[in-house]
Amino acid sequence: MAVPKSSFSELYTSACTEHQVQTNPHILEVLETTPLTGRNITLNLSGRKWQTSVQKLDDKDAFVLSKCLRNSRLVAGLDVSYNHITDEGVKHLADLLRVGKCEVSPSRHMRPDVQPPLVLLQGGCLSCLRLSGNKIGDSGAMLLAGTLQGNKSLMELELSACDLGIQSIITFANALKSNHLRCVDFSQSLLSGHEEYWVVHVSNMLMANSSLLELHLGMTGMADTGVERLAEGLKQNRSLRYLDLQHNGVSCSGAAHLAEVLKRNPTLDIVDLSFNRIEDAGAVYLSKVLSSPRCRLRALSVRWNNIRTEGLLALAQAVKVNSGLTHINIWGNHLEEPVCQAFQELIFSGRLLREQTDVTAYEMDNQVCLAEVRNTLKQLQ
Repeated sequence: MAVPKSSFSELYTSACTEHQVQTNPHILEVLETTPLTGRNITLNLSGRKWQTSVQKLDDKDAFVLSKCLRNSRLVAGLDVSYNHITDEGVKHLADLLRVGKCEVSPSRHMRPDVQPPLVLLQGGCLSCLRLSGNKIGDSGAMLLAGTLQGNKSLMELELSACDLGIQSIITFANALKSNHLRCVDFSQSLLSGHEEYWVVHVSNMLMANSSLLELHLGMTGMADTGVERLAEGLKQNRSLRYLDLQHNGVSCSGAAHLAEVLKRNPTLDIVDLSFNRIEDAGAVYLSKVLSSPRCRLRALSVRWNNIRTEGLLALAQAVKVNSGLTHINIWGNHLEEPVCQAFQELIFSGRLLREQTDVTAYEMDNQVCLAEVRNTLKQLQ
């Protein structure tokens, strides 16, 4: 039975009393202030609230929430990131993924020209679960992975900085071979030193998966060998749109492997290589592929990659000749005068709009300079 919209806060208070759990004022405030109109509502219970101090959720809070939301036809998204939930609390949240079987409407991660059939959301099914920043470890993550078998509702799962180890990533990779998830975030997992082993499983998943649109593997310790393994799966994958490899150890060799992927993969749309070390050689590898009008990549970030004039000019030329490459971020590299002039030309000619790059051009003492503009690829989803 559906929960009446006006009774969520009352239901929560009653559940706390019944199970002898102290009411969390943060949960109560969110339940009272979130407009419960229509469907597909996301409850934002994140512990990362910059403006105000909030009481972070713990395992008991997760237990009560699972009781309140179990039969809800309204709440499709639950953001409990950056709280104090452990593997014990995940057991209760996992119950929300086991309730019924349902399919959902198109994800916000889907490109406008690729639309799946529209199916109405049925009650009791989460389409979005954000757990980033909770120390759930391998045991909690593997429990969640087990719930994906047969689940057709969950589209987005965020597990960044959750202390995931190699075993849970392998378990997820196996589960995702036949799952309907469209976005998964494994960033900041504890995988350093195991890249060849776990990436092979992720690569095999990409070969078999036909629904995943967005994959975040930032700060996982991946270096060139890992990228080479990942490239094997990416060459055969025909669904992934967004690949995030920020803050890893990718050098020019890894960039060369990704360049080979871009030659053969017609669907990859956005690649984020920020905070790696591809340098000039890596940028040149990528620019040669990007200069081809057959390359489908729309956006690239190479922020803070120790790229100098040769590599940056090659990328500027790729943007100039390939109209399909509409977004590029370059801040944090060596922006010398020739580079500044090249990007000034792209910006002033209208080839790069303000929202399509993270730099803007200006002149000082008769010299062209570039300044940083706040801009991320995340907004392109």
